[in-house]
Parts: sequence; C-alpha cells; structure tokens
Amino acid sequence: MTKAVIFDCDGVLVDSEVLYHAVEIAVLAEMGLAYDPHAFKARFMGMSDKSFYAALEEDAQARLGRSIEAELRERFKARTRAVAERLTEVKGAADAVDRLRLVKAVASSSTREALEFKLKLTGLWERFVPHIYSAEHVAHAKPAPDLFLHAADALGVAPADCLVIEDSVNGVRAGQAAGMRVWGFMGGGHMDEPARARLEAAGVERIVEHWQEAAELLAAL
Repeated sequence: MTKAVIFDCDGVLVDSEVLYHAVEIAVLAEMGLAYDPHAFKARFMGMSDKSFYAALEEDAQARLGRSIEAELRERFKARTRAVAERLTEVKGAADAVDRLRLVKAVASSSTREALEFKLKLTGLWERFVPHIYSAEHVAHAKPAPDLFLHAADALGVAPADCLVIEDSVNGVRAGQAAGMRVWGFMGGGHMDEPARARLEAAGVERIVEHWQEAAELLAAL
C-alpha cells in the first residue's frame, strides 16, 4: 500500500530545468566546453550541485587542461539570477498536490537555499513544509538512495510504502535503490522523447504525461 508520495522539485514541481539547462549549456560553450543538449540532460539532470561541478571540472581538466570551477560558479550564478524570476510551477502541480490525501515530501538535489527560493516563488513551499529536503541533508545525493530514505524516515513511512515522482534517471535510480515505487514524469518543459526513452529504460513503474493525469492516479491511491 502506498502511504506517502515524495516529489522531486526541478522539472516536476517547478519548471526550472528548461531554463537552467539553456543557461548552463550556453555558459559552458562560452568557456570552451560544448555539450550536445540531449547528452547534457542525460548525464547531468538530477545531480547535486557538488557532483555537477565536480563532473564539469573533470571535463575541463581533460578537455581544456585547466580549472574552471571558480569562474563557472560565478557565471552560472549571474546568469541564473537573471532568469530566476521567470520560474513557474509545472502546470497543474499545485492542484495535484492539493488533491493528494497522503503524506508528502519534496526531496531535491538542489541546495536548501535554492529549493526554498523556487518553492516560495511558485507558491508551493507551504504545501510541503516542514517536509522539504535537499541534497545538503545527506552525505550522498542522488543517485544514492540516502535522500529518499531520509524523507521517508522523517515522514514515518516505510520505504516500500513510498511513491517517488521523478523526471531524471539519477532520481529514478535513487528511488529504486531506496526500495520505493517510482513514476517517471514528462510534464516539464525540458522533457522530450529521448528523455522518455531514458526513463523507460531505467525501469520506472509507469510514465505520467502531465499533472492532470498524475492527479487522477494519485487520488486513486
């Protein structure tokens, strides 16, 4: 029996991935690191900031022969600040959350500060507080199961009784490693057919197209 639902944030509740991916790819290209957009999403989506910057630094050392992390953080910070006010909820997210009768949490690879900003900006913060957990709550972020296990423990629900809603393979793997049911979510503006194929290949229980469909499925739990 499902007793709790644990939501990813970026690309599931807040339509941030489509904006941030464009910024990140553009900044990296300016610095000499070009990435195919599909490959970029497949590799980095769902990573914690710590893992993301570590992977980019490794690429920079291998491809450019120099460190870029300090400069990259500053450039990303400036560019993302410029688009931050354009963030919106993924269409229908708030309504679906309001209709949910089970206990719930957010478990995101974002930092605590970024997570609070995004959820408050889109009016979703109060719907989840105090059960809002970031990568900073655990030693090992997604795809490790730690963050989802932390959320389940805080909710007082056994992992096997939790349902995770995710848009990234890293998140799917984390949920599966935690012993939870996992649905793949396609409603974010960044999702496309290659992303769907990756979720299916990762073994999600089902693909959910948008929040209207998800709300009906969640209401039946």
